[in-house]
Order: sequence, then C-alpha cells, then structure tokens
Amino acid sequence: MSQSLGWVEAVVLGLIQGLTEFLPISSSAHLRIAGDLMGSGDPGAAFTAISQLGTEAAVLIYFREHIARIVTNWSGSLVGKVPRGDPDARMGWLVIVGTVPIAVLGLLFEESIESTFRNLWIVATTLWVFSLLLGYADLKARPVRTLDQLTWRHGLIFGLAQALALVPGVSRSGGTLTAGLFMGYTRQAAAEYSFLLAIPAVLASGFFQLATAEAAESQPAGHTLVATAVAFVVGYAVIAWFMRFITTRSFQPFVLYRFALAGVLYVLLGLGVLTA
Repeated sequence: MSQSLGWVEAVVLGLIQGLTEFLPISSSAHLRIAGDLMGSGDPGAAFTAISQLGTEAAVLIYFREHIARIVTNWSGSLVGKVPRGDPDARMGWLVIVGTVPIAVLGLLFEESIESTFRNLWIVATTLWVFSLLLGYADLKARPVRTLDQLTWRHGLIFGLAQALALVPGVSRSGGTLTAGLFMGYTRQAAAEYSFLLAIPAVLASGFFQLATAEAAESQPAGHTLVATAVAFVVGYAVIAWFMRFITTRSFQPFVLYRFALAGVLYVLLGLGVLTA
C-alpha cells in the first residue's frame, strides 16, 4: 500500500530514479524497493512513470541535435522534401516500429503492471534472471553492427525487449542492451537506440499518468515535481558518464550488482524485513 511521500523521500526517490534509469539495473525496481525501505511503501506505477519524465527530458537535451535531425528529416520525408532512404528519416520510422510492442502490451497488461508485476518476489526474480542474460550476452556476443545497420526486424526485437521492462526488475536499458548484444550491435549503438526508443514510450506513459485522476491521488503533486526535477539533473550526468563508460568497459559490473541486489532482496523478503 502506497503512503504519501515526505519531501526527503521525494528527493531520495528522484535521486534514485536519475541514477538508475539509464543503467541496466532497473530504476522501477529500485524505486519499488526504496519506497518500502523508507517506510512509505510502494510509490506506485504512476509516480514512477511521471518521475521518468525528468530523466527523459535529460535524454532530449543530451541527444538534442540527433533527435532534431530525426524529427526534421522524418517529417520532411512524409511530404517528399527529404528522400525516404535518408538515414535520419529511416531512424524515425524505426523508433515508431520499436515503440509498438510496449504500447500494445502496456495497454493489455495495464492492471497487472500497476499491481501484480510490482510484487517484490517477481522483482527479485527478474533482477536475477536478466543479470544472467545480460552477463552471457556481454561475454559471448560479438558486437560489430553500428546504428546505421539497424534493420526493421531488429528494431521490432529491440521494441519487444523494451516492453519487458513493464515488469520492474527487467530494466528498459538492460533489456534493450541485452537484445542488442545478442543481435551483434556494439554497446554504443545499442545504448543510443535504447535511449531514442524510450522517448515516445516514456513521454506517453508519463503524460497519460499526469492526465488521470489516479496519478493526482497517488502522491502530492509538489513532491512528485521535486522528484522529477532531481531525476532530470542527476539523469543528465549519468547519461554523459554512461556513454563514455561503455566505450571502454563491459557491462559486467552491472551484472554483478543486479545479482547481488536480487540476493539481498530474497533475504530481506525471507526474513520478513520487506513485504512482497
């Protein structure tokens, strides 16, 4: 059961959202766990979706030049001002195609997303299972494909991987990065497409929650706004760091962290410190 957040809890959750959104460790899982540990309970799917608007604003600013080219050339291709084969126009369509799975599955499983999927036993299990998948992909994959080699089929597979993040513990970036590595894309290419792919999904989800009565009732508006602002500032710094990190380092530190967090969560649940 979710309780009203205080200002300190809101700042802490905003900090956690900003730190974890772009790393393959699941921000929704961390928010879910942190809410219980602070005694305020599950902050709720609505709070999570709205606070993600802050981190998505960081994506829009960090990749603003690339996003502007995609939007401009995609729009131009619709009226014949830009060739349909233009790489940026094509990327616009690929982002749309990749967004379809999460849009469809999000509507079909909306009730479960806001209730059943947030069970901490499920969160712990998804953290553990996807740590193994990411670790295996990172060790065994031979990443050579770049973003300009992205195909329609692969775009759809990326989209299906993103949709798995509707379950806390999977991680939007973790799912898409794992899929990208298995398909042979470089870490940088998979990460950049993951960021682009998240834009329509996160914006649609966040603004939908803002427009509903349930979102307004879930947490005080001021507290949610503060959390979103903190998430934006921290998230921007994390994007800049992460894009540099993956040029020379593997995902193994995140794999080990996920595995350890899942183990700790299992223990806390087993001891009754946390309630599923």
